[in-house]
Amino acid sequence: MPPPGAAPLAAAGPCTCFSDENGADLDDNPRCWHCRRSDLPSSSSSSSLLSFDSVSLYDYDKKWRIVAASIKGFAIGAGIKGGLALFAIVARFRRRRLLTSAKKVGMASSSEDVILAIKETLRYGLFLGTFAGTFVSVDEIIATVGGHRRHAFQTLIFSLTARWRALLAGAIAGPSMLLTGLDTQHTSLAIYILMRAAVLASRCGIKSKRFGRICKPLTWVHGDIFLMCLSSSQILSAYILKQESLPGTYKSFLNKHGGKDPIILQGVREIACGMHFTNLEAIEKHYKAAGVDLKLDPQMKVPCSIVHGNQSCGAHFISFLIQAYKRALPVYLPVYLIPALIVHRQGLLKRPYTILGKGLIGTARSSLFLSTYCSSAWMWTCLLFRLFKRCNIPMVAMGTFPTGLALAIEKKSRRIEISLYCLARAIESFFTCMADLGYLPSSKRLKRADVAVFSFSTAIIMHCYAIERDVFRSKYLNVLDWVFGVPLPPSETPRRGK
Repeated sequence: MPPPGAAPLAAAGPCTCFSDENGADLDDNPRCWHCRRSDLPSSSSSSSLLSFDSVSLYDYDKKWRIVAASIKGFAIGAGIKGGLALFAIVARFRRRRLLTSAKKVGMASSSEDVILAIKETLRYGLFLGTFAGTFVSVDEIIATVGGHRRHAFQTLIFSLTARWRALLAGAIAGPSMLLTGLDTQHTSLAIYILMRAAVLASRCGIKSKRFGRICKPLTWVHGDIFLMCLSSSQILSAYILKQESLPGTYKSFLNKHGGKDPIILQGVREIACGMHFTNLEAIEKHYKAAGVDLKLDPQMKVPCSIVHGNQSCGAHFISFLIQAYKRALPVYLPVYLIPALIVHRQGLLKRPYTILGKGLIGTARSSLFLSTYCSSAWMWTCLLFRLFKRCNIPMVAMGTFPTGLALAIEKKSRRIEISLYCLARAIESFFTCMADLGYLPSSKRLKRADVAVFSFSTAIIMHCYAIERDVFRSKYLNVLDWVFGVPLPPSETPRRGK
């Protein structure tokens, strides 16, 4: 049953504009613009999306649309960042309680953690709130310039602006990223959004008669797993060999879930780079503190004893998997809990057990993916080192490549998200390594390239959102519609009389 105010276009019969071969990767069956409008409100002033009484096209309130988009954008930004910050504070508090007084020296206090979390929450709330408000404002201004289309000239202006106004509005809204901090670089986020824009553009290309053949290889069903393997090779190699090439927060994430002390990573790095060992005694002391009496050979060719002491490679995989699963559970609880409160807020009241049950199953499944990913990284590298009886940089890169196969555990709809997330960080790490080696000149002219890339990407994404809606998955489209309002097709635009 269509929501209130939906145009009764479905009664005219099924539309055959697109088929399953169009390359759109949707959770539901792909549908064209006309089919979507049969069960979506006819305009961005939808009462079901903006939460006000049903109004006609000419009673449309563009000011309320701007205010509502800003509030909802702020709520999403603050909610996501605040939820993640809350879990981080709890984790730091537990870790601080386990540390001795000597180790607590230099650590931030609980009050400082809370103040920093509140600041970050407000910054990200303002960022997304300003982005949403700016996009809707620019979209409304350009649409207003197009007029009511009462005359042929106004109709011509509207038809010219309707195709590109979302593109321009998305580009203008992009610099709102600066609200998170003028000196805070978001290279990883910018590259990730660029990857998302590239995926949407490729889906548009697959539907296109002109570019369909060129983009056909992008429809490979296991392309997401291949991207994950490719990304893992760079990310995990950098985690072992060159951590400074990774973003700070991501490096901390890997250090936590990689499960190895920095002195162990240093030992593996030294043997992989052909350097003399400098910390074997420190590694032995580390294992002795854990109750393992270990004596390392300075002439070793394979670092398995450094990685897992007296354990065999198989026993280490099992024990590490169990520990990694316990570390992964707190990571995915907010990932599934927060979207459930936002996206399924209405259904949560009607069928809470079903939605929460799916969230718990998703949490367990994703935690298994992350724990398998981390434990298999050590398993594959150990296997390769023992097979070839040597350890060097190419071996590390080759051994971390099949780690990405763990992505097959995840739900299909989440695989591309995770692979693109990791690919963005792999690209950033790769170019950082190339620049440090002198293969790439460092540019000092464009200090905020991340803002430029983010603005370019959001322009493409918002253009696809307004014009090529079928290239979005339905669940993301529902969130965007809730925040921005359903964009109008080029054939109509609602305006208040005055």
